[in-house]
Amino acid sequence: MSRAPLPIHDAVVVGSGFGGLGAALTLAESGARVVLCEALNYPGGCASTFTRDGYRFEAGATLFSGFAEGQLFARWIERHDLRVPLDWINPVVELRAPLEDRAAVRLPVGNRPGDLQRALASLPGAPTARLARFFTLQRRVADALWEVLEDGDLLPPLGARALLRHALRLPRYAPLASLVGRPLEAVLRRHGLADWQPLRLALDALCQITVQCGVAEAEAPMALSVMEYYSRGTAHVRGGIGTLASEMVRAIEGAGGEVRFSSRVRAARRADGTWTVSTRSGELRARALVLNTLPADAARLTGGESSRLARLQRRVEQGWGATMLYRVVRAPEGSSPSPHHLQLVQDASAPLQDGNHCFVSISGEADEGRAPAGHRTLTISSHSRVLAPEDPTAGAHTQAIQDRMRATLESRAPEWGQVVHELPGSPRTFARFTGRSRGWVGGIPRRAGLANYAQLGPLRFSPGAWLVGDTAFPGQSTLATATGGVQTARAILRTLG
Repeated sequence: MSRAPLPIHDAVVVGSGFGGLGAALTLAESGARVVLCEALNYPGGCASTFTRDGYRFEAGATLFSGFAEGQLFARWIERHDLRVPLDWINPVVELRAPLEDRAAVRLPVGNRPGDLQRALASLPGAPTARLARFFTLQRRVADALWEVLEDGDLLPPLGARALLRHALRLPRYAPLASLVGRPLEAVLRRHGLADWQPLRLALDALCQITVQCGVAEAEAPMALSVMEYYSRGTAHVRGGIGTLASEMVRAIEGAGGEVRFSSRVRAARRADGTWTVSTRSGELRARALVLNTLPADAARLTGGESSRLARLQRRVEQGWGATMLYRVVRAPEGSSPSPHHLQLVQDASAPLQDGNHCFVSISGEADEGRAPAGHRTLTISSHSRVLAPEDPTAGAHTQAIQDRMRATLESRAPEWGQVVHELPGSPRTFARFTGRSRGWVGGIPRRAGLANYAQLGPLRFSPGAWLVGDTAFPGQSTLATATGGVQTARAILRTLG
């Protein structure tokens, strides 16, 4: 007896990172028949919340933009009545680092436009006039690029109306002409600020966690834009970012989509104009395939050679893994009940990696279910090199980084040192818990060069197959990956008619 043919879906989305969630929700909202497959039993990928030993931790990413009125996450929250409680914290981040001419400085960065400039200008001996000229340029660049990111109609795929709108905006893009392909350091040098350590250190730390490289390498327009990150609808999601991911799953299902957890995809093959997707829970057929994976994993799953994916993967492998510490600590006496985010630097003259630079996210009192009363959870991360799985030094390499991370925390944030529980994490464990091969995180470092503009739109790497996530346009950050998922879904809907 022959087997009945599989029903044909409009799209199968592989991976519930925010690129996959954004694509699946947009497709479902438009009436497409979509199935989202996730290998884990919870959503979010690199921006998820997991439970271990009775505590809840953020897997990696901990601070998110896009929640201000009119921004993408805010629109979804309102449209689907998502239960996502937010804490609007101020300062958003505090940088603690040593400077050459004085003791360790604490630089709080608030959530209003201009707060970073004001914090730097308040330091003794600050070159306020040069700072003012530099930040005037920075705001012009950031305003032009953020408005494009926040207005999906200005992002590819572009129609005639969008092209006209871009033409009318050309005067706003004018400052970009002299910056494209140049590192941020060149802009600082032009303003006489390349050697002023407080600004240099603050931007190195910010660029490292956003565009994945420092001032000397970062593509200037992108680096100038992300300097606005903390003032562009950035908030703390109470209970963990997994709250937002889970609510987006509920919205997908409410819009008619299907979500399958613990459904690892083993392979996807194209024949007769459709994709057959083999999963742990059976086979699916679809007219379109969306992969929220690394480029190498996309090539492996689809079984095809793609020069575009190979080039992307080579750029991914010029980037970073994450070494982690997950801690439960007793809250220090008199500490604020709100969440905290700290950037800690042990040695300002050394590279901001391998434990010398740590990003620390501390839960608030209202983060129910994260830790017992009187305690907080800490997610602590540091950029680190990804070693080959067979490298015999990998274990010692990770241990050395974690030891340095502990020393950085002890010297720069001693008040959060009453540790009652600790879980270490390495690129290898990050790969196991998030599905990221070998633990590569953060996408492609945005080093200066025209390669950053080679793919300005949804990435279709094979007939009917698309890549989303932090290695596809528009790149890093949860907001950017979700936006990329939306734009990819719009391109798919056009092809499906």
